Amino acid sequence: IFFERILMADLFDKTTINGMTLRNRTVRSATWEGMCDPDGRPTEKLIELYRDLALGGAGLIVTGFAYVRADGKQLPFKMGIHTDAYADDFQRLTDAVHDAGGSIAVQLVHAGGQAPSEIAGRPLAPSAVKVDQYPEEPEALTTEQIGEIVSAFAAAAGRAKAWGFDGVQLHGAHGYLINQFLSPLTNRRSDSYGGGIENRSRFLMEVYSRVRSEVGTDYPVMIKLNSADNVEGGLTIEDAIFAAEALSRAGIDAIEVSGGTPASGAKGPVRARIDRPEREAYHLAQARRIKKAVDCPVMVVGGIRSFETASQAVGPDGVDYVSMARPLTREPNLVRRWQDGDRRAAACISCNRCFRPGREEGGIYCVAEKKEREKKEKNT
Repeated sequence: IFFERILMADLFDKTTINGMTLRNRTVRSATWEGMCDPDGRPTEKLIELYRDLALGGAGLIVTGFAYVRADGKQLPFKMGIHTDAYADDFQRLTDAVHDAGGSIAVQLVHAGGQAPSEIAGRPLAPSAVKVDQYPEEPEALTTEQIGEIVSAFAAAAGRAKAWGFDGVQLHGAHGYLINQFLSPLTNRRSDSYGGGIENRSRFLMEVYSRVRSEVGTDYPVMIKLNSADNVEGGLTIEDAIFAAEALSRAGIDAIEVSGGTPASGAKGPVRARIDRPEREAYHLAQARRIKKAVDCPVMVVGGIRSFETASQAVGPDGVDYVSMARPLTREPNLVRRWQDGDRRAAACISCNRCFRPGREEGGIYCVAEKKEREKKEKNT
């Protein structure tokens, strides 16, 4: 009788992604923190947040989405990596994470048609169409403007490498510009950037190629990619697999799988009431399909709340990494807690109220935790 030993991946395995060493298989997924100056410069408050995440045990920290050009800025107090003027601030940020034992990548984004005119000027998008995910009808990009934005992504990646980031992640999800080109709903072009999925992938591949040329082959370049837009006429899982395969062949170092846009309703990127195991990991099935189609590591984000779900996600026929954002907003030390043996589920109740203080109080925090603490203090 022969016994076959199946080597299972462990959530706390030490791994590498193109030379970037990660102490475990957990990723703090990007989220808007609202902790930058109005011009996009990172503040001490943001630096302290990333330091706490590093001390809390996250294997990789992905920053909040950083706009590569001013016309790609969607929200106030959003991080900007569009200018050389912030070199010292970003160097202090990456130094703080490294001193705390962490690894950090910056997420690069252009919001495209989702950038409101009051923040970024007239929004630019693949096509001049008004869809539910846009605040207004955007202006269609010219071929020359497309090239300029591709160059902006490359320049931003070069800054990231020079300023000490361990890698970069392209934002190709949630209805932002790369996703807008991929989606047939928002890309109605009739030139070489529109039509079938091969042409709709052209902008993505040009961005990746220029970024790779800028940072070299030995520097991690990753992407957050929609598995589907979850809107009628939007990106499908089949289209996402096509794009993922193309990226894998071109040498992408990791793909984080997400889904949805601001117009996706209950199937958007950030879902409420993740209060039982069957509601967790709501992009895992799609991530597994993409994993089977590519050669690079795959991460999955979306509603992971329990140690059991996270461990199963990286088990047999699973993915390589699990990503979380809201749970780490409430508990920056969640990964450390799990690793130390306290395997209770994350305290996050998925109420989504953490985003509101970003505009009003200088940055996101767990509103539910604050209310619980205040109630406890009042009763004592």
